[in-house]
Amino acid sequence: MLGGLLASTGLILGSFATSLKHLYLTLGVLTGLGFALSYSPAIAMVGKYFSRRKALAYGIAMSGSGIGTFILAPVVQLLIEQFSWRGALLILGGFVLNLCVCGALMRPITLKEYQTSREPNHVCRTQKQDFKRTSPCSTWTKEWVQTCLCCSLQQEYSFLLMSDFVVLAISVLFMAYGCSPLFVYLVPYALSVGVSHQQAAFLMSILGVIDIVGNITFGWLTDRRCLKNYQYVCYLFAVGLDGLCYLCLPMLQSLPLLVPFSCTFGYFDGAYVTLIPVVTAEIVGTTSLSSALGVVYFLHAVPYLVSPPISGWLVDTTGSYTAAFLLCGFSMIFSSVLLGFARLVKKMKKPPPRIPAQESDAKRQLWTNGSVAYSVASELDQKDRESVAMAVPGYNPT
Repeated sequence: MLGGLLASTGLILGSFATSLKHLYLTLGVLTGLGFALSYSPAIAMVGKYFSRRKALAYGIAMSGSGIGTFILAPVVQLLIEQFSWRGALLILGGFVLNLCVCGALMRPITLKEYQTSREPNHVCRTQKQDFKRTSPCSTWTKEWVQTCLCCSLQQEYSFLLMSDFVVLAISVLFMAYGCSPLFVYLVPYALSVGVSHQQAAFLMSILGVIDIVGNITFGWLTDRRCLKNYQYVCYLFAVGLDGLCYLCLPMLQSLPLLVPFSCTFGYFDGAYVTLIPVVTAEIVGTTSLSSALGVVYFLHAVPYLVSPPISGWLVDTTGSYTAAFLLCGFSMIFSSVLLGFARLVKKMKKPPPRIPAQESDAKRQLWTNGSVAYSVASELDQKDRESVAMAVPGYNPT
């Protein structure tokens, strides 16, 4: 709700801007911060509400951004033509206020996992309040508050020390580096190989629509019983296939070849975007999912800023798009291979399952007296055997 308020304020203030610096502050800082505050909690709430068909729920939720882009692009253009850009920003500011309504509809729910993890914090808060009543002006109170705050932050972000999450974070950096330049350079590349302006724009429309289809259908597919336990592998598969599409792109120099490329890349781009929250939840759990997604999407955004300029520099230096596309493809493939290798190493390090002891094992004997089960080692001395025989009728010490 706070994010919706900030985003709306930025758009409304932007409509009164008189210089580019004002737009940097309003549209860039205020609206950007508002959308950031709205996006991560909205995605994290899906994981708290749904458990059986989580991937499908994520797919439907995340397809909203693609649907909105597809629908609002011509609508915003129409608003600009009718009311100028200032009027369009003002109308969009009022429209974005609906995020506050969406936030109000997210009813908090309590999970057993959440209750278990929050018990230490509840005890800490109770002790802190009691301590404040006894000595409200004491310096010990401040130290206790700082200690509780540090403990809470340490517990909330403890996933940063998990080796699986560190590997995921590194792979996200490489994956994000590879996926963003295509949306910037697909149209210029198509124009460079002789495709018309309308046909090049049509490629981007195909990419956007199929991306929405991938969001929903791949989430539905990975929720099937046969793939439910292999969502991690499906994520690796989708990222790797997008990388392979990049490697093939320099050889595609006509519209009939670029259309299947746009369909394939768009589908698997929507596929792995859907599974990012699922894979993150599998590693950190639902309790810290909101914080973990914030870190993941922050790392996802950093290469988005860096990779298009690097790709542009490669295009200017080499005179072609081949080097830029190959670098993006290998980056995504490395991201997939890195996660797959880490999962393989983790499985190899797992200790073998323990073989249950046989009933004839002399080291352990089990019997039941009512609802209580007793376990006695065979190395008991004779005195202990006699005491057990007196306590349990019918027991033969031999």
